[in-house]
Amino acid sequence: MRVVVTGGAGRLGRSVVSGLAGCGHEVISLDLRPPLRRQLDGVTERQLDLTDRDATQAAFAEIRPEALVHLAGIAVPFVAPEHHIFDVNGKIAFTTLEAAVEHGVRRILAASSPTPLGYGAPHGWVPQYLPIDEDHPLRPWNAYALSKQTIENVVGMFHTQTGGRVRLGIFRPCFVISPEEWCGAPTQQGHTVRERLEDPALAAVSLFNYVDARDAAEFVDTWLRAAPEVPGGSVFYVGAADAMARKPLAELMPLYHPGTDQLAAGLTGTTPAFSIAKAERLLGWRPKRSWRSELIDSDDTAAEKQGMSEQHRE
Repeated sequence: MRVVVTGGAGRLGRSVVSGLAGCGHEVISLDLRPPLRRQLDGVTERQLDLTDRDATQAAFAEIRPEALVHLAGIAVPFVAPEHHIFDVNGKIAFTTLEAAVEHGVRRILAASSPTPLGYGAPHGWVPQYLPIDEDHPLRPWNAYALSKQTIENVVGMFHTQTGGRVRLGIFRPCFVISPEEWCGAPTQQGHTVRERLEDPALAAVSLFNYVDARDAAEFVDTWLRAAPEVPGGSVFYVGAADAMARKPLAELMPLYHPGTDQLAAGLTGTTPAFSIAKAERLLGWRPKRSWRSELIDSDDTAAEKQGMSEQHRE
């Protein structure tokens, strides 16, 4: 199908557009950044400011996509003033989904985040239960997390407004690791995956969650194909099947999140803090990749994969 991906030049977006094109979709990437010099087969890149309602409406009127995958927005907390993060992320979500609905898009999947749960709150945070699933209450404490909850509310509004005529869904990708980051490129927090494993405090901030960007891309394709059979407005956590940690979370969670001793007792072995059971149950999706299989161990392998990652970025 013809799919518009907003934010297609981003950390997750690059893998999503590549993955969807590889599955046979016609992909149009809309991003504030200019197109890359070398484009992927099956992917058309267009520069667009999604805060511009008229330009966004015109783009959807011209492209007439069958599906929208909305990834665009400020992707990291605290990289801009709080009011700006909220304004941008909330505005482009409404503007983009409004244009999609008005111009006949029938399948819309929007990216949220686990951050609206409220972990990392300055006055402490303890989950109601572990592992966390889609029914866990949300308690955002910063503008980024609130903007992600707002995106979910925008999806819910259009789901109610269209009465099922448009199939809408939400996914909450865990801490995204792009292919080049397995080779030593910095993650979105500025450190490497290996540093994240060697210093558990780095991964503890996000409850040791992560997902390979290619697995997230495969989830997107799976959802697009299954959308007519999935309950409208459904939310999915999309993460790895294990934790980003060398020790069981039953040991690590209480060290970095006081008060979770009993709650985390069942997180033995490699069990993560987030459940992906709903995606498996409703969509048949499971991640294929783990840090245990993807992280580079030798210089020769690193050089080989780094070359592959550079081709991926191009």
